[in-house]
Amino acid sequence: MRIALFATCIVDAMYPATARATVKILERLGHEVVFPSGQACCGQMHVNSGYLKEAVPVVANHVAAFDTADYDVAVAPSGSCVASVKHQHPMVARSCGDKALEARAAAVGAKTYELSELLVDVLGVTDAGAQLGSFFPHRVTYHPSCHGMRLLRLGDRQAQLLRSVQGIDLADLPEADQCCGFGGTFSMKNADVSSAMLEDKTANIAATGAELCTGGDASCLMHIGGGLSRQGSAVTTLHLAEILASTAEEPASVSGEVRVSTGKATR
Repeated sequence: MRIALFATCIVDAMYPATARATVKILERLGHEVVFPSGQACCGQMHVNSGYLKEAVPVVANHVAAFDTADYDVAVAPSGSCVASVKHQHPMVARSCGDKALEARAAAVGAKTYELSELLVDVLGVTDAGAQLGSFFPHRVTYHPSCHGMRLLRLGDRQAQLLRSVQGIDLADLPEADQCCGFGGTFSMKNADVSSAMLEDKTANIAATGAELCTGGDASCLMHIGGGLSRQGSAVTTLHLAEILASTAEEPASVSGEVRVSTGKATR
């Protein structure tokens, strides 16, 4: 297949290794990856904060970048950004009465997949060790991000892929379905609540005895990693794409992530 990579802002700016890992995975399966050059922010921060009018040109830019490119499907290593493309973009277009943009946005959204969703549902990957050569001999726990669970309804796709990685020791995370407290601008506007939620999340991660916490959204991992770092924890964070791309011959680094956060917790 010809697959368009939607890198997302935070991956492009702070976690480029996650984008490279996504490309490695897809090319390892024999697919061609293209990068629509006009892409930028998906606009979910605008929408989540109630700025629908300001989100219109952002949505229009994304639609223009992806509905003119030549590809079969698009993929992003981010449940929240894919949820924005699928659910928020048509809504934003509808809010300003632009029916043509709404139809184009819906068409782009229908062709856009979160990474695990694409691997499992479209490309038929059920055993990462056998089909991708994934090898990651570490004790890992997994945080399922809110948008992936609740808007995309990814279920256990990410966890199933992780369990099939050779050498991995996947520890169940207590209260895994609880939000980490990031929520984009939520962590700045509601810093006290966000910090309390993060403390619960990092305590549960510590209880697993894992070396690192993984997940499908760099934003959540950034928030969690920042909390762990400030606590002096040796636990790090790593996107699941990098674990899936890791092989015995080319292992992923478990200590190279940028770990920062927003709001009160950074002070």
